Amino acid sequence: MSSAKPGELPATDEQPTRNLAGAMAWLAGGLAFCLAALALYWTQYSIGTTTYRAAFLGFVLTLSFLLYPVLQRSRSRDRVWIIDVVLALVACAALIYLATHIEDVKTRATRPLELEVWLGCGLVACILEATRRTTGLALPLITVAFLIYALAGPFMPEPLDHRGYSLARIVGQNYLTLEGIFSTPLDVAATFIVLFTIYGAVLAQSGAGAFFIEWAFALFGKRPSASAPGRATVASGFLLGTVSGSGVATTVTLATLAWPMLKRSGYPANVAGGLLSAAGIGALLSPPTLGAAAFIIAEYLQVSYLDVLVMATLPTLLYYLSCWLMVEADARRLGVAPVKTSDASVWALTKSHGYHFISLGAIAVLLATGMSPFMAVFWSIALAFGLSMVRTETRLVLLPGIAVGCGIAVIAWFFEDRFSVAIFWGISAAMAFSGAMWIGARREGGAVDAAALGMFNALIDGAKNVVGVAATCACAGIIVSVITLTGLGLNISGLIVDFGGGNAFFTIVLAALAMWLLGTAVPVTASYIIAAVMLVPALRDVGVPEAAAHMFLFYYAVLADVSPPTALAPFAAAAITRGEPFATMMQAWKYCLPAFLVPFMFCLSPDGVGLLLIGDVASIAQTFVTAVLAVTMLAAAFGGWMWREANLSERVVAGAAGLALFYADPWFDAAGLALAAAAVGAHFIRVRWPAGE
Repeated sequence: MSSAKPGELPATDEQPTRNLAGAMAWLAGGLAFCLAALALYWTQYSIGTTTYRAAFLGFVLTLSFLLYPVLQRSRSRDRVWIIDVVLALVACAALIYLATHIEDVKTRATRPLELEVWLGCGLVACILEATRRTTGLALPLITVAFLIYALAGPFMPEPLDHRGYSLARIVGQNYLTLEGIFSTPLDVAATFIVLFTIYGAVLAQSGAGAFFIEWAFALFGKRPSASAPGRATVASGFLLGTVSGSGVATTVTLATLAWPMLKRSGYPANVAGGLLSAAGIGALLSPPTLGAAAFIIAEYLQVSYLDVLVMATLPTLLYYLSCWLMVEADARRLGVAPVKTSDASVWALTKSHGYHFISLGAIAVLLATGMSPFMAVFWSIALAFGLSMVRTETRLVLLPGIAVGCGIAVIAWFFEDRFSVAIFWGISAAMAFSGAMWIGARREGGAVDAAALGMFNALIDGAKNVVGVAATCACAGIIVSVITLTGLGLNISGLIVDFGGGNAFFTIVLAALAMWLLGTAVPVTASYIIAAVMLVPALRDVGVPEAAAHMFLFYYAVLADVSPPTALAPFAAAAITRGEPFATMMQAWKYCLPAFLVPFMFCLSPDGVGLLLIGDVASIAQTFVTAVLAVTMLAAAFGGWMWREANLSERVVAGAAGLALFYADPWFDAAGLALAAAAVGAHFIRVRWPAGE
C-alpha cells in the first residue's frame, strides 16, 4: 500500500486504483473535476432530482471503470481495457435515456418497455461491476443473491417465501423509480457525502491534515513520556478524522507519519499497528464529517444532520477514552521508552496555522443556525479556500486569480442577488484564471507555480474519493428495493424477535452479531443500510427508541472494521508496520473492546439514551459519568494495568464492574460501583503493601 505525503490523504476507497498516464489520466481527472463541479453547482442552482442523480451516477460509474482495474493483480492493470469503455458507454446510455424520458417512464414503472428492461439490466450489471472493483466481491454477490430471492419467492421456505416478481417488475422498481438504485443511499451520496469529501480534500490540499498531526504531536509530546507517542497517535486520529471521514485513509496516513516514532519508542509492530488502526477507525465517528452512514441516518430519521452530530458526541468521546486508557496501560506494561514526539511549540503552531480549525467550527455553527447541511459545507469549503491564501505554501490559486475572482464575485452578486452564488462564481473565476496562467507558463516553458492547480487538484481528489462510496450506495439501493418489494425486512425482524424470545437484551445481542457478520463482508455504509431496513424494526419491537436503534447499528457497522476475521484498517496498518495482519487485528480489537459495549448502554434501558444527549441534563450527566467509569474499569480489565500491573482476580472484578455499570439502572450502578471499589481497593492494598512487608 502506498503511503501518503504529509498533508495528503490517501483515497478513501478500499481497492487500489490504476496509475493512469497520458490521455487517460487527463480524461479521468477531467471527469472527476466535472463531477465535483456538478455537485457544487447543485448547491446553488436547481436540478431535477432524477436528472441530477442520474448525472452523478453516470460520472461515478465511468470513473469506476477508468480508475479501478478489472483485475487487481493483472500485469496490465494500469491500462484501460476495451471492456472498461463498453461498460462506461452502457451505463451512460441507460442514464441518459432515463434523464431524457423521465416524464414518460413515471407512468409505467411497473410495466417497463422491453428497451427499458434491457437498459435497466445493463445499468444494474454496471453497478455490480463498479462495486466489485471499488470494494470487493462480497457486496455484489450479496446483491445478486437478493435479486435471485426476488425472482424465486414462491420456491423459498416459510416464512421467507413471497409471491415472486418478474424481471421487468424488479428492473422497473430499481431503474424507473426513486425506490431502488436512485433511493435514499444514492441521494445522500450525491448531495451530502460528495460535498464533505470535497471539503476534506480542500483541507488536505491546503495542508490541514499535516497540521493536525503536527499539532497533536506537539500538544501531547513536548516532554519525554512513555505515553506520549500513544497519546499523540490517538489525538491525531481524531483530528485527522475530521478531515478524512475514512477509517482506512486515516489509518494509512497515521501509520506513515507515526510508525517511525512508535518504533523508536519501543512499540512492537503488532501493537503499534493495532493502536494506529484503532485511532484511524475513529475517523468514522469523528464530527463534523463522521462516516457516510451518518448522513443516511439523518435521512432515515428525518432529522437534521446536526442532530446526528449531537447524538454521536458522547459515544465518540467514550471511544477515544477507551483508546486513550488502553494506550496508558500498554505504555507501562510494555516498558515503552520515554520519548518526545515533537520539538514544536503548540502556541507557535496555533498562531501560524491554527486558522485550519476555523472552517471545522464553522460547520457546527452554521448547522446550529438552521442552515441546511449542504449549504453549511459549501460555506466551509469557501472558507477553507479563502483561508488557504493566508500562507504562500498553502494557496490553492494564484494571487492574480484571487483578484479576478473577487471582481467576478462582485458582478455576480449584483446580478444574482445571492451571496453564495457570487462566491461560487468568484471561486470558479479564480480557478479558471489561475489555470489559464498555468497553461500559458507551460507553453512558454517558464516556471509553473503549484498553487495554480491547487483547487483543481482538491476538487479532483474529492470527487475520486466519493466513487467507492457512491457505487456502494447504488448497490445497497438495489438490496433495499428487494427488501421493500418482498417484505423480507419484516420477516427477518420477526425472526430475530422470536429468536430473542421478545427479550430486549438477547435481541440486541443478536442484532450486534448480525452487524458483526455483515460488517466482515461489506463496507460500513452498505452494512448499515441493509441493517437499518431489516434490524431497526426488530429493535423497535423490543422497546429500543428508533434513534438509539439507528445509532446502535451505525456504531457496530463501524466497529466491524476492526473486528475478526477480516478488518481493513488493521490490515492496512500491518502492511506499513510489517506486522502480522491477524495479530495486528486482535490488538486493534483489544483497544476498541470497551467501546463495543457503549452502544448497549443507550439501548438496554430508558436512561441509557442520555448518552445520545436525549433527556434532561441531570440524567445525561449521570449516564455519562457512569459510562466513563464503565469504560475505565473495562480498560483496566483488558489492559491489565491500574497503578501497577493488575493480577487476574483484579481484572475479573474490574471487568464485572464495567459490565454492571454499562446497564443504566440505579441497582446495577450500585453493584458496579461496589465491584469497582473492590477491584481498585484490592489492587491498591496489594501494590502498596506487598505480601511479606
